[in-house]
Amino acid sequence: MCRWLAYSGTSVLLDEVLYRPKHSLIDQSLHARMGVETTNGDGFGIGWYEEHTDTPAVFHDIGPAWSNRNLREIAGHVRSPLFFAHVRASTGTAVQQTNCHPFRHGRWMWMHNGAIAGFHELRRDLVLAVDPGLFLSIEGSTDSEVMFHLALTFGLDDDPPGAVARMTGLVERVGREHGVPDPVQMTLAVADGEGLWAFRYASRGPARSLYYSSRIGDLRALHPDVDFLRDVSDETRLVVSEPLGDLPGAWNEVPESSYGVIRPQGDYLSEFAPRDV
Repeated sequence: MCRWLAYSGTSVLLDEVLYRPKHSLIDQSLHARMGVETTNGDGFGIGWYEEHTDTPAVFHDIGPAWSNRNLREIAGHVRSPLFFAHVRASTGTAVQQTNCHPFRHGRWMWMHNGAIAGFHELRRDLVLAVDPGLFLSIEGSTDSEVMFHLALTFGLDDDPPGAVARMTGLVERVGREHGVPDPVQMTLAVADGEGLWAFRYASRGPARSLYYSSRIGDLRALHPDVDFLRDVSDETRLVVSEPLGDLPGAWNEVPESSYGVIRPQGDYLSEFAPRDV
């Protein structure tokens, strides 16, 4: 399907995370180990927040990430304390810029790996549930963008976990109504410039792979010779579709049917379940 990463912490060059790790996201665009497809070459996107700005910048392209000179140029010059990156393997919708993740609305960014089963049959009912004031903001044809706008409709601004739970509940209900009993397969990330939320869920498991990095202080004790660990704060975290390398103790699997929050007030993991709307 797709591979993605989300970074939050000390402001770093995007290159440090996108290109330099042994099994970087760029390497995963060609050689994914845990995805449905080995190659994720149906476009890519990055989105990043800069300090003292309210909205993120985004850059998308329909070509593969591994050979894009503009991506390499941006990654070597842009620093950010919170950024997303996504390499796409289409599940049936067109390869076009408006279908590349991450999606943006106001201060929010959203990206997704997975699919809504039977989306073409469910699409009309799902789109009609989007707030009319948000409808014209849907630019592409993916299930992921519809999911984003449903979450915005259901209160993403005030309650991200609740909004995602209500979005998921609606998709499952509409799926059952159309004879699709297990429609949701997702790992997704959403951010507002301060907080980062990551979700792992499937109507019928197992869900797609998702990992989060260990605490930096613990990793420094285990690996005092790794330069990157010396240069970032204890609050720095990564959430990834698959580990970026084989550093012992660095990666932890996100449990099935759960979500995590990374923000200045503290991090935590919690159970996730759909809600009726």
